[in-house]
Order: sequence, then C-alpha cells, then structure tokens
Amino acid sequence: MTGSAAQPVREVVDLSHPLDDHTPVYPGDPVARFTPAATVAADGYNVLHVRMGSQTGTHVDAPYHVLDDGARIDELPLEYFLGPAVVADVRGRPPHGRIEWADLQPCAHLLAPGRILLLRTGWDEHWGTDAYSEHPYLTGDAAARVVAAGVRTVGLDALSLDETVIGGTPADGFAAHLAVLRAGGVIVENLRNLGAVPQVDPVVSVLPLRLAGADGAPVRAVAFGLGR
Repeated sequence: MTGSAAQPVREVVDLSHPLDDHTPVYPGDPVARFTPAATVAADGYNVLHVRMGSQTGTHVDAPYHVLDDGARIDELPLEYFLGPAVVADVRGRPPHGRIEWADLQPCAHLLAPGRILLLRTGWDEHWGTDAYSEHPYLTGDAAARVVAAGVRTVGLDALSLDETVIGGTPADGFAAHLAVLRAGGVIVENLRNLGAVPQVDPVVSVLPLRLAGADGAPVRAVAFGLGR
C-alpha cells in the first residue's frame, strides 16, 4: 500500500450483507431475529432487540472458533482487520468446486505479511437461495501456502472457507479453517461485492464487534482506496 494517513479516502465500497430475519446462516447456527424493544410511539425512542449467533452475516472467525486454546476475537491484533487487500478472482468454479494453490498463482507474488487476501468466487450472487451453501471452497493445501506466505487474514464472498455439507462434515474436514486459525490468523466470511474493490492501492476494513471471549463477531466490511 502506498500513501500515508494524510491522504484522503476514496471509493468507499460496502462489502457487507444487510442483516435481517432472512439472513442465511451456517447449518445448525442460530437464526437471526430482530424485533422492536422500544418505539417512539410507546417510549419516545427506538431500540431494536437483536438476537443472533456470533457467526451471523458478514463476520470474522477467530482461532477460538475451532481451537479451544485459540485466541478470542477481542484478543487479536487490530492490524489483522485493516490493511492492504489482494483480490484473487476465482470465479467460474462449479458448486462445491475446489480452489487450489494453482488458482492463486496470478496474485501469489502479492501475498505477504500484512496483506488481506480476498477470494472472489462470485457466490454472493446466490445469497438467500439454496445454492448459497453449494459454494466453492479453499483447499487445506492452498490455505497452508497462503499462511506460509505470511498472510494472516483470508476472506471470501461465500458461506465458509471450507466446503459446506448440509447434515454432515466436509470430506476434507475443516482443513482451510485449521490452516489459517492454527497460525493465529482470522477468516472473513459472507463478504459481497468484491468486484467493486478499488484496483489501485485497495485497503480493506473488517473490524469486528469487541465481543468478550467470543469465537467471532459480525463486521461492517468496507474497501477503499487512498489518494486522489
């Protein structure tokens, strides 16, 4: 990333899905519910009662998500959630298609410590449909190579970094999750609109809610450029 903090922010792009009662969740996770707790008519002000799981909507996974001794979301360096982005265009995969290390070769030279890798599968187009759970996924080998390059933040525009199998466990288990989270990194899931990320000096923010001791938290993910 070039530039400095004194440069203006430009081209701010929203990478988050809206949260409502129809938000898709990983099989078995709590469904989201939003109901009025107070209203202007009755109380003089509006307050919304929010009920949802930590992995709802556009969210970040902490190591504790799959590792009992892993760091919780409020224990991680904030630098993991804000930094220069590398967008890998891996569209065109079939349902349950594998994303291999070879598929990341066009951007492999950009992978380095401090970079945030975003996998553009195009699967956000299926948000809210049954097909959303049939997304492509990153293989464990590819995830391990990404981590070996120094990357500690990996995100994608799909339900999970690993394969989603309704009513069962993926054949490869949670190999991609384990590769990233065992390295102390974080995973961002359910992103959208990755095609609109600025092409020049893109920066991504996926700062999560500071939920004490949690396995993950929802985020308002955005991308932007710096400079004129």
